[in-house]
Amino acid sequence: MLTVKNLARIVQIRLLMKIAIPYWHGRISPVFDVAGNVSLVEITDGCEKNRRDISLEAETLGSRIDTLVNAGAEVLVCGAISKPLEMGLTARGVKVIPQTCGDVELVLAAYIKCGLNPNAFLMPGCCGRGNRFRNRGQQSGSRGNCVCPGCGHASSHVPSQPCNQQTCPTCGTKMIRS
Repeated sequence: MLTVKNLARIVQIRLLMKIAIPYWHGRISPVFDVAGNVSLVEITDGCEKNRRDISLEAETLGSRIDTLVNAGAEVLVCGAISKPLEMGLTARGVKVIPQTCGDVELVLAAYIKCGLNPNAFLMPGCCGRGNRFRNRGQQSGSRGNCVCPGCGHASSHVPSQPCNQQTCPTCGTKMIRS
C-alpha cells in the first residue's frame, strides 16, 4: 500500500544513492570476483556529489561483500560475477546489475539519467541477463540494433553507419551497438 511515508522513502532512495562500479582502465572490470578497485559514487538529486575508490585487493568473497555493504553501496553495476557472490550481495540488500560492460562514465551517466537499460551495455556474448539461451533460435548474421543507453530506444543497424555516429531521435543521446 502506498502511503505518504512510503512515498517519502521512495523519493529519498532515488534522491540519495550509492553506486559501486568495479573498474579497470576507465572501463567496468570484466569479472567482479577478481576486480582490484571499485568506485563508490554518491548520487544526490540526480547529480554526482562524491566519489571515492575502494581497494579490493586479495579479499575473499565474504570480505568483498562486507567491504561494499560497510561502505554503504546500494547498487553494484558490474561485469561477470559468480553466483555465490551475487547471492551474498543480494541477501545483504545490494541490488546487483551484472553482465554490464563499457566506459564507467557512460554507464554511470545512463544509470543516473533513467536507470540502466538492461541491453544497452550488455557484455559481448551475453544473450540476456540471467537467461543466456534466450536468443538461441534467432538467425545468425543478423545486423543487430543501435540502442540508446539513455532511454532504450532501438533502431535497426545500417552497416554503413556506425551506431556511435547516430543520435537517438527520442532524447538526442549518442546511440551504441547492441
